[in-house]
Amino acid sequence: MQEQYRTVAREGVHEIEINKSRFLCALAPAATEEEAQAFIARVRKEHPTARHHCFAYVLGADGSVQKASDDGEPGGTAGVPMLQMLLRREVRYAVAVVTRYFGGVKLGAGGLIRAYGGAVGEALDTLGTVTRQRFRLATVTVDHQRAGKLENELRATGRAVREVTYGSGVRMEIGLPEADVESFRAWLADTTAGTAGFELGGEAYEDA
Repeated sequence: MQEQYRTVAREGVHEIEINKSRFLCALAPAATEEEAQAFIARVRKEHPTARHHCFAYVLGADGSVQKASDDGEPGGTAGVPMLQMLLRREVRYAVAVVTRYFGGVKLGAGGLIRAYGGAVGEALDTLGTVTRQRFRLATVTVDHQRAGKLENELRATGRAVREVTYGSGVRMEIGLPEADVESFRAWLADTTAGTAGFELGGEAYEDA
């Protein structure tokens, strides 16, 4: 798995106008093709009178799933430049839809390529991106007496505390970079005098 990837910081829309044509670029994070397609369908529904809804998306931390559509524009002038902009910016798990309201002036192939790619680039600049880091999930179990102090120390050392559950003992779900697992195990044993339980789980990505 990739150690980290960059994605869209939030869902949003950015508009540019070129020769009286309006280009509205809607961007959103998307975890799956189903999510990406649902977002594309939603944008189409929001702009039923627009002539074109071109899209591109990149899924997988390694960019393994890619798709682009010109939606009626001349071949290669819309979806591909949009996709290329996402890849050039190293954006993953994201979908872009550019809705065009034709203004009556033809832009030509070069103009369309610049417009569609540029709309995505400007939208990324406006909405921003975030880097997500791969973490190993782990569960720490400790008695109630030590729990408060341990949680404070975890947060103070920058550990990602995801969830705390109180029962007969206290369970803390945390995220650890893979390289830190063994050093954390030693730190935990030292900090709690060997009284804490430690169990490794699966993997996830979180904001770095």
